Amino acid sequence: MCFYCKCNTMKPSFTTHVVTYGSCVIIVRNVPCEECEQCGEKYYSDDVMERLEIIVNKAKELASEVFVTDYNKKVA
Repeated sequence: MCFYCKCNTMKPSFTTHVVTYGSCVIIVRNVPCEECEQCGEKYYSDDVMERLEIIVNKAKELASEVFVTDYNKKVA
């Protein structure tokens, strides 16, 4: 169920996750999510959140002004 609009029609989808870190923008494309068909609000599973945290932390180490990656790419 969507916490925002309380609608019960969620569907599997993909989104782009954007984080601003200081003067750097970190963009992770093709992130799996659940999307509300009513309002478009997106939710991540616990596993996806853990992986995003790993990706973002690695990007912070490598950061320049813009860092773009795909969710499915292996993080070194």
